[in-house]
Amino acid sequence: MKVILVNGSPHKSGCTYTALSEVEKSLQEQGIETEIFHVGLTAIQDCIGCGSCRDHRGKCVYDKDSVNVFIEKAKEADGFVFGSPVYYAHPSGRVLSFMDRAFFAGKEFLENKPAAIVVSGRRAGTTASIDAMTKHLTINNMPVVASNYWNMVHGNTPDEVKQDLEGMQIMRILGQNMAWLIKCIEAGKQAGIEIPQREAKIMTNFIR
Repeated sequence: MKVILVNGSPHKSGCTYTALSEVEKSLQEQGIETEIFHVGLTAIQDCIGCGSCRDHRGKCVYDKDSVNVFIEKAKEADGFVFGSPVYYAHPSGRVLSFMDRAFFAGKEFLENKPAAIVVSGRRAGTTASIDAMTKHLTINNMPVVASNYWNMVHGNTPDEVKQDLEGMQIMRILGQNMAWLIKCIEAGKQAGIEIPQREAKIMTNFIR
């Protein structure tokens, strides 16, 4: 069983990484394999809604950034944690572009797998950022993993994040809950409980 933790910050070892590392440590203590996936510093192309990924089965036509690398890894993962810093009271544009394309092109490799959102902010905008990113999960049949408070840490440096004792506890409990849910899903499969059969998608735009 494996969880991929996506670091959507341009800083490979910054505040977002510090929060994800605490989740990772908790997951590992529960026997879950982990990988922290850094989105990287290469510019992330926005999704243009071209639909080419439907003809390439889970591969985005734009292949010069980290999106397709992540989608390939997602095929073998059992759960995900997506992390972002807070910029101007919203998630980074980089992580939103990454998630837009990853979820559009790699939908089938993400759905039905537990996922969580983690954000790191100096002061404000954390709940708005969690809300924006969680929408990617809830549009794709993904069980959303919670903790004992919203999944956020506060601090302007990694050392300050570590001083956020409540935030660090939130991360640890998030890891425990993620491990528990993944194990429950696996136990259900072993007991013969299958993923629900989905109805064909109905799309309306309210025009009659």
